[in-house]
Amino acid sequence: MDTKSLNLESNPLSEKIIKTERNSFKLWLEFEVAGPFNEVENNFANIAVNTLDGRNYGINVWTYQFLKTAEKEDLKKGKCNYIIPPDLFVKELTRECIEETISELLNQGNLEDLLSK
Repeated sequence: MDTKSLNLESNPLSEKIIKTERNSFKLWLEFEVAGPFNEVENNFANIAVNTLDGRNYGINVWTYQFLKTAEKEDLKKGKCNYIIPPDLFVKELTRECIEETISELLNQGNLEDLLSK
């Protein structure tokens, strides 16, 4: 990816407040800035979660399918002993899926506790 051609303007949806039972948040999604991803079920992206109580998280997210793709790529390179995983796996890289996932996790507790288990 040519980083010089990235549109670094924030997507208006990044300012949207997502309300949960325990803690509301804002969500920045790399794929809304870097352009739409062609394969939402086989990809990875970075996201930022900013809770309204001041906590900020940078999270590396992969889809379930991308784990298989990463494994195939490593096998092509002659590596096959391990893959360093992301912080979070989701079904697909869409705002709807990630909003729902983060909402669910925040309702369970602190992201730093849940994602570091």
